[in-house]
Amino acid sequence: MPTSPLSMINQVKFEDEPDLKDLFITVDDPESHVTTIETFITYRVATQTSRGEFDSSEFEVRRRYQDFLWLKGKLEEAHPTLIIPPLPEKFVVKGMVERFNDDFIETRRRALNKFLNRIADHPTLTFSEDFKVFLTAQAGELSSHKKQGPGLLSKMGQTVRAVALSMRGVRSRPDEFTEMNDFIETFSQKINLIDKISQRIYKEEREYFDEMKEYGPIHALWSESEEDLADTLGGVASCLDRCCQATERRLCGLSEALLPVVHEYVLYSEMLMGVMRRRDHIQAELESKAEAVTYKKVDMDLLTEEIGKLEDKVECANTALRADWERWKQNMRNDIKSAFADTAERNIHYYEQAQHEGNRETSPDAPRSHHQMERDSPPQRGRKAAWRQILGSPALTSS
Repeated sequence: MPTSPLSMINQVKFEDEPDLKDLFITVDDPESHVTTIETFITYRVATQTSRGEFDSSEFEVRRRYQDFLWLKGKLEEAHPTLIIPPLPEKFVVKGMVERFNDDFIETRRRALNKFLNRIADHPTLTFSEDFKVFLTAQAGELSSHKKQGPGLLSKMGQTVRAVALSMRGVRSRPDEFTEMNDFIETFSQKINLIDKISQRIYKEEREYFDEMKEYGPIHALWSESEEDLADTLGGVASCLDRCCQATERRLCGLSEALLPVVHEYVLYSEMLMGVMRRRDHIQAELESKAEAVTYKKVDMDLLTEEIGKLEDKVECANTALRADWERWKQNMRNDIKSAFADTAERNIHYYEQAQHEGNRETSPDAPRSHHQMERDSPPQRGRKAAWRQILGSPALTSS
């Protein structure tokens, strides 16, 4: 929420005013720390801003994953029905990747960078006091700030109450939120399926790439022992090498452009289910108090006051979710459309390049040396014709 008059003014969007970005965040420079108790990674969080509520225009702090997790929890606590951006998972599947592998650290760094920038771009979360503290406070100040807030017993009581309300459920959820819940369930099923398929495609492409890398050197060695086929085998080796380079670029495109976006929205689907549960808990608490009034189980005056506050709380929660929902759906459509369009463009470029390399090596008009033309015997021309027939066959081009 805004912490100064200036930050409140910053939230007002005038129709003729450009949407100027005034908060820039970068997560980089991962460092490994080893103690007697644990080993962990910290990241540098660099911030540049022109907002008046900040004491300076530039800040640089170091944060570990647990700090990001604390920020996410504080945002959910303060804004239970806003759609908080997801964090990457804390743990990875055993055997899939090493926890402190360079690729894993870089993947997590990118995800943490996106997490903070999505908060910075959010019209409400960006003005959170906890977010400001996260970006500016040094390690000791952040630790002190973390200790503030409800104690352990209070948190346990909230958890018990939330479980009881979830068991009770809501009696009359508004239709718009029922439709929203149905959308989330369908979206979750579909995006999880897309994620599994994308991961499988990447795994198969990686295996194909690793296998193809071995064929180039094999054909190069083969050409040294086959004088009549030396030029043909050497050309195939060169073609395979260039195809490997193109395939590697395609794999990088998948791992950078498609897979992270799809998996982020898998995590978003889980976040959305949590948002709906929190909204339902607020409504369930209101319904429970209203039933108590009906059956006159408690002091009427005190309960009537509590019901009034809960009605306001439900209305605020519904309004916040309703507004954030449309914003999230628009961002989701744009992100997924952009990811798939970029992947399709990369695939088209890859297949055009692979076809070009094959045609160049087998084209009858390709430039040949005098030594090659002297040894271009009828059997060799027959082999080249066979290569052209294979590479130009409908079965290959259609695949």
